Amino acid sequence: MANISKASVPQFSVDVYQNEYLPEGGREVNAIVTVTAAGGGTIGSAVAAPHLYAPGQGPSAAVAIMVDCSGSMDYPATKMRNARDATAAAVDTLRDGVHFAVIGGTHVAKEVYPGGGRLAVADATTRAQAKQALRKLSAGGGTAIGTWLRLADRLLSSADVAIRHGILLTDGRNEHESAEDLKASLDACAGRFTCDARGVGTDWEVKEVTGVASALLGTADIVADPAALASDFTQMMEKAMGKEVADVALRLWTPVGTTIKFVKQVAPTVEELTDRRTEAGPRAGDYPTGSWGDESRDYHICVEVPAAHIGQEMLAARVSLVIPEGERRDGGARNLGAQGLVRAVWTDDMAASTSINPQVAHYTGQAELAQAIQQGLDLRKAGDFDGATAKLGRAVQLASASGNADTAKLLAKVVDVVDAATGTVRLKTKVEDADEMTLETRSTKTVRVKK
Repeated sequence: MANISKASVPQFSVDVYQNEYLPEGGREVNAIVTVTAAGGGTIGSAVAAPHLYAPGQGPSAAVAIMVDCSGSMDYPATKMRNARDATAAAVDTLRDGVHFAVIGGTHVAKEVYPGGGRLAVADATTRAQAKQALRKLSAGGGTAIGTWLRLADRLLSSADVAIRHGILLTDGRNEHESAEDLKASLDACAGRFTCDARGVGTDWEVKEVTGVASALLGTADIVADPAALASDFTQMMEKAMGKEVADVALRLWTPVGTTIKFVKQVAPTVEELTDRRTEAGPRAGDYPTGSWGDESRDYHICVEVPAAHIGQEMLAARVSLVIPEGERRDGGARNLGAQGLVRAVWTDDMAASTSINPQVAHYTGQAELAQAIQQGLDLRKAGDFDGATAKLGRAVQLASASGNADTAKLLAKVVDVVDAATGTVRLKTKVEDADEMTLETRSTKTVRVKK
């Protein structure tokens, strides 16, 4: 990738957790794959002190900050001021040498700084100029998020950098373009840059904001109180500055006769990747994971293998990490040197073949938890209170059993918990919008299996 020194790239490792034993005729193999990137040098340095890198020393990066300037940002008037302050705080967090731009978003997208279809390069002067330009931001107009993303893509693509990242803030629904137009914009931007999305207040649509983050492999969250924006923006930018390598793909090779049933990220959030596969040669496919710093993530892989007899064994899948050819400017896929093997062994030992690996069991439950919350809230909105009670009760039960305390607390603001162990709950008659939206936005956040 452009402008990355070997010293700045983290070392990747892959660990596979599974029960490889199948009964005679058994065909489904499940594995949790833990991918860890470490040793890139950002933790405790660039993240804590973003200006420590001299220009060119850290991983080259470009960032576009998209700020909602629609008319609703004036209600209350403090919301626009908080957004300006938050963007200024994010600009202050930029590392020297990072390319950046600020975009004002309404029913059209406008360049706030630096303008002229270009990016600025962060230093003391350009940060001060950007903050001066932010003072002129005012609210007025509609909301068309797809146009903001397309402008961000044009600006970010103008820089020959390793990391391209967006931060998007909105306070309202995407009312000035169709859902099809927004999807087309997301499809066009997918794989070109990552994007964190935030909804401020309670008048925005959760599925729109989480949809942006999901498509662009970023994070989504609610900032119910606009006064908390500056802190949130600073944390987002610190994490963006900690990314060291982009466009990493999970490459899955499987032998003849096998079928990949699904691939999903299960920690730190649940993210379905199955349909994002791109072919990578005979019996191999790449699943995008976005940008990495010093961090660890877990993936659940499910493979269907041909039926076999007792005593036979096979390699069900080989997992590796690559930067695909299409993402590299020098041609050829780059293998990041980490590999894991998923195996299948057929046995007549019932105890071995019926045992469920703890990691697989845990993350199967976490994925069900996220789905139960989303289905429960949808049923509640549709007026199916019995169905909502059943789904949210199951969510309470799963959160309690897995030790997901944060989600359990959010659920307790939407339902009265009678018995967490059995999932017995009652829907609250009155729920604050912020509480319901927080639960929905954070429903995919998971906890890791207890060691």
